[in-house]
Amino acid sequence: MRGDRHRRSPLRLRRDPTAWAEQRPTWRDAAPGLIAGALHKALDRPSGNWYVVGDAHAVRDGRSYGRTVGGVEVVLWRDTSGTLHAGPGACPHLGAPLKDSPVRCGTLICHWHGMALDGRPFAGWEPFPAHDDGTLVWVRLDRLGGEEPLERPVVPARPRGPRALTAVYTGFGGCEPQDIVANRLDPWHGAWLHPYSFVDLTVAATPADGDSAADGFTVDVSFKVAGRAVVPVRAVFTAPGPRTVVMRITEGEGRGSVVETHATPLGPDRSGRPRTAVIEAVVAASDRRGFDLARAAAPLLRPLMRSKAGRLWRDDLAYAERRWELRSTHRFPG
Repeated sequence: MRGDRHRRSPLRLRRDPTAWAEQRPTWRDAAPGLIAGALHKALDRPSGNWYVVGDAHAVRDGRSYGRTVGGVEVVLWRDTSGTLHAGPGACPHLGAPLKDSPVRCGTLICHWHGMALDGRPFAGWEPFPAHDDGTLVWVRLDRLGGEEPLERPVVPARPRGPRALTAVYTGFGGCEPQDIVANRLDPWHGAWLHPYSFVDLTVAATPADGDSAADGFTVDVSFKVAGRAVVPVRAVFTAPGPRTVVMRITEGEGRGSVVETHATPLGPDRSGRPRTAVIEAVVAASDRRGFDLARAAAPLLRPLMRSKAGRLWRDDLAYAERRWELRSTHRFPG
């Protein structure tokens, strides 16, 4: 009975918790060259010019949705069948912001003078390829990306079906996408920078070891729940593209769940500093019976999941912004 009870519960109690200042330093392991090597491999991987724009559920029927990507205004909307459309965010007539225009019967109608766009080329307005993967929406910008175009974006494998619980967080930082990716490819900072969430973190394998899954970082870590209660897991961090890092739980509670981080360039701010959107999809799954209750409570849990991600990114964006500042002034040691 005792073994069965432990099998049912993912929680563990830390017997002798280590104080933050007494944990083993990780700076020797977090070799700048190792992190830079993983980053360069990621930057060399093709994206097919696809950029994540935002949460698929944010593009709703009857409403347009806008984002600036790499200085390019983009507008997205759905037609009456739910098909996603995208194109330049400025009206070709007099430049009105189409993100502020309504959608009627699947047609985007400019609110300045009533020009109607149904997603096909019209009056100098040319659509952009768009993709809805069910969790995130993407747009392909060939002039911005400059790569060989791909018909579809490289979407990481995720838990599927009605048992998956998904939440999408969006944050903004004064840095470039590579600074976001570099932050995620440094797992050693987890228990130091985020002690409120992670403890007992060990990097079990790196790309340099040659035995890490999919050329990634294998990490053993415990998620803090309350007091001494933790949930230990093994996770692998990989970078399938130049602006994407995926953390996948491979052992422990929630096996198969992913945290998918995308860094989308927005363009410079008024001072010339680059701006990047962090769009992070948490796709959780579990075969435990109690997870059905969590799935049923999704409308209540999603804001909590986004809040949790926001707290982590408050620190990680400061990390990424600091990295950009050092790089831009030629003071970065890596």
